[in-house]
Amino acid sequence: MFNITPMVRNLLIINVVVFLLQLSGLISVENFALYYFGSDMFQPVQLFTHMFMHGGWAHLFSNMFSLFIFGPLLERFWGPQRFLAFYLITGLGASLLYSGVRAYELNGLEEETATYMLDPEPMKFYNYMEEHYSGRYNTEFAVEFRRNPDNPTYVEESKEAVRYVYSQVFNSPMLGASGAVFGILMAFGLLFPNLELMLLFLPIPIKAKYFVLFYGAFELYSGFNRVPGDNVAHFAHLGGMLFAYILVRMWQRNDYSNY
Repeated sequence: MFNITPMVRNLLIINVVVFLLQLSGLISVENFALYYFGSDMFQPVQLFTHMFMHGGWAHLFSNMFSLFIFGPLLERFWGPQRFLAFYLITGLGASLLYSGVRAYELNGLEEETATYMLDPEPMKFYNYMEEHYSGRYNTEFAVEFRRNPDNPTYVEESKEAVRYVYSQVFNSPMLGASGAVFGILMAFGLLFPNLELMLLFLPIPIKAKYFVLFYGAFELYSGFNRVPGDNVAHFAHLGGMLFAYILVRMWQRNDYSNY
């Protein structure tokens, strides 16, 4: 019924099977999602395995739906082997850019945490929690700490809270096929720029090049303007798009030189 290509079908099956294994507990996020290079939980194999892990049904569906829609045309254009290489390389590229940006962010967080430990005070505590903690913390404690900034018990509790948040952020993993999928979107826009798409949320046709441009701009804005609670790895998406651009242009140049 659906004109799906072999490699796209295989990738869809692998991702769904791995997710079901996640749900059953046979595969753990702790082993195969991508952790920061400096974390004790990091393993090099995670640079590849993370792209087959997902955080929920909605996460899995959105990535696999995009793969299903945009992947087959690229596979027919390149062939299955080149398409698979593209998928894996852009997924790896996404993880590398994400990890580089994360190293910069965590370096700043480490300095901010160390500064707080040397001079803990209520307003710094409030700002730290607002900026870095996505959950709900004890606001009553924050009020009491503000009223009694020199209380040693409150000071120590605030330090414990800051250490906890730092640990949570430091050991937060990245997972999903989004980097490779955004690479597919970029390649689609580069190779078929004037092909018109009909989007579900925008019932008018839009050319692929404008769709990709909009998506890239949105991810760039979101990456530099992240808010607490935003668990989307925007720079992984941008990494997939960047490596896709480089790869497509390199392949085009090499293919043309062979004529």
